[in-house]
Amino acid sequence: MGSCADQKVQTCPSGSSQCMSTTSVTQVGISSKVSAKSCAVACQNVSINFDILKMTSSCCDTDLCNAKDNSDPSTNVPNGKKCFSCDGNSCLNIMSCSGTEDRCIEATEASGGQSVVLKGCASKSICDSASLFGVNGISCCEGNLCNGDQSVSQSFLFLCCSLLSYFLLH
Repeated sequence: MGSCADQKVQTCPSGSSQCMSTTSVTQVGISSKVSAKSCAVACQNVSINFDILKMTSSCCDTDLCNAKDNSDPSTNVPNGKKCFSCDGNSCLNIMSCSGTEDRCIEATEASGGQSVVLKGCASKSICDSASLFGVNGISCCEGNLCNGDQSVSQSFLFLCCSLLSYFLLH
């Protein structure tokens, strides 16, 4: 039986000046953790947490600096930020962000005539790269619980104002 703990030392190609360590944890039915290490041309410390999928990536710039596993994203210390998350039935769950996750994120994917929404926490660099590369269906915001359903609340407010003005003017 082979060992998954074996690590290979890699000489980074020209232009790759950083080392990267990434850890992903998925929790759909069963929990699964995957760690990866590699060379990187340009790298940023990032974190994203959709509750069912958590991923952190850290970068460093000295030889073999990524020898240790990136910290498990499920054990990061909460930082006080709160965002909405989805569990398949509802997107009204409130989650605590941790580490560098300083933004709330909402990602929408349309597939087969159905729309899937994911909400959670993300670091600023995730949000910046999504807008930089023109990724559709991803939006980020800075306030606590700012990734709620604003369109419903705005529609409700518009409806209330319309009804109030109707009754006042008639």
